[in-house]
Amino acid sequence: MADGAVSTASTAGLTAHILVPDRLDAHLVAAPGEVMAVIGPNGAGKTTLLRALAGLVPMAGSLTVAGRSWTDPPVLVRDRNVGLVFQDQSLFPHLSALDNVAFGLRARGVPRAGAEATARSWLARFGIAELAARRPRELSGGQAQRVAIARALAPDPALLLLDEPFGGLDVGVATTLRVELARHLASYAGIALLVTHDALDALTLADRVLVLDEGRVAQTGSPQEVAARPRTDHVARLVGLNVIREDDVFRSFSPSAVTVSLGQPEGSARHRWRGTVVSAAPHGDAVRILVAADRELIADVTPAATAELGLVPGREVWLSVKETAVRTYARAPG
Repeated sequence: MADGAVSTASTAGLTAHILVPDRLDAHLVAAPGEVMAVIGPNGAGKTTLLRALAGLVPMAGSLTVAGRSWTDPPVLVRDRNVGLVFQDQSLFPHLSALDNVAFGLRARGVPRAGAEATARSWLARFGIAELAARRPRELSGGQAQRVAIARALAPDPALLLLDEPFGGLDVGVATTLRVELARHLASYAGIALLVTHDALDALTLADRVLVLDEGRVAQTGSPQEVAARPRTDHVARLVGLNVIREDDVFRSFSPSAVTVSLGQPEGSARHRWRGTVVSAAPHGDAVRILVAADRELIADVTPAATAELGLVPGREVWLSVKETAVRTYARAPG
């Protein structure tokens, strides 16, 4: 949006029941200005959700955005006020960075001069004004993704959909771009959905987290709530916890609370498992051990203990945890 322009985004939010047969059955609600991180394992339905919202995947159910139904009657893709950002940027290769950013505005009938002025403003916001004349092939990965995000935001969409926007970028570039995106999202009046595999994205960018598992919503809540009380193995791994479900009760504990031994544990540890080391990798000052028992569990041990116990893939070990180190919480709706 050009400096001084008035946002056209409605004050109404998003309410949806996205039903894609055999792939996705998800209810979600988001408020204006809210950023929702969508997380879950591969195949959970994250990208399907974004594509259904954009109208790129046929769906049943209902979808209302900014006070307008997009399903009754159906709204065509070109008429949905959506901004899309993909991992591979998907820039138009024959257009300059300026023309890429101006494209959505021109498609909505904005005269060329006004569209280009807004596009230049967005390129400047992302610190790449000097790259306006370059084609996508002349841009680095980080520069191209800045152009892609600017292109999505320039028309002031009611719904911004970001599918792994930092994937494939160098860590330093991704970190800088994450900070820049957070600044722009803070003043964005629409609803943003961010698909990510990175807990840092959810914790630093999102107001709420939606967890998908096998095509259904397994959990929603603030990033802090979801991180503290994960209800799926995927989220537990994402935030570095072990989680066990016992009927409608969840029990979680830190990898640092796990004791690893070669023989059956003796003493007061109430929880114990026998399994096989799957992998061992450095994790900060410790070594993180993944063990396959009756479930997969992770333990953090010192490098010295790793060497002393011979904790290499294939090694049979015992894991134990004291009850005092376990956090218990009940299943909650949504």
